[in-house]
Amino acid sequence: MGKMFEERLLTLQGNMLNFAYMLTSNRDDAYDLLQDTTLKVLDNEEKYVENTNFKGWVFTIMRNIFINNYRKVTREATVVDRTEDLYHLNFSQDSGLETPEGGIAVAEITRAINSFSDDYRVPFSMHISGYKYSEIAEKMGLPLGTVKSRIFFARQRLQDILKDYK
Repeated sequence: MGKMFEERLLTLQGNMLNFAYMLTSNRDDAYDLLQDTTLKVLDNEEKYVENTNFKGWVFTIMRNIFINNYRKVTREATVVDRTEDLYHLNFSQDSGLETPEGGIAVAEITRAINSFSDDYRVPFSMHISGYKYSEIAEKMGLPLGTVKSRIFFARQRLQDILKDYK
C-alpha cells in the first residue's frame, strides 16, 4: 500500500477535521484529535483490509481515540456517532462534505446545536448519538414525556435555524 494509503489519508484530512470538530466542539482539541488519528492510522496501516470502507475505518479510529482520551464530564453529551458506517449525523458517503461548503454546513449544524440551552442540547445530542428516550430520561432524571418534547422542540428549532442556510 504505502504511498497510495498515505494519499487516501491525505484526501480525507478535511473530512477528518470536520468530524473531529464535531466531536470536540473545540478548534484546538479538533486539531489535536486529527493529528493523533492521522498518526494512529499510519501506525496501523498493516491492519487495514483492502476493499473495506477506508473512511469508516479511519473515522472509527478517530471516534475511539476521542472516547478514550478526549471525552470530559462537561462534554458527556457531545455528538458521538453510532451510525452504521460511522459517518456523523447519518451523512452518506456522497453527502458533499468533501467540499468546503459541506464542511461549513457541518460547522453550522454543530454551532446551532451548541447554541441550545443544556436542557435541550443534552437530550438532543444524546438522542442523535443513539441513546433511547428511556435511557436519556433515566440519565437526566426526567420524565419520559419531558425528554421526548425537549428533543422534538430541539429538532424543530434546528430546522428553523437551518431552513435559510444553503
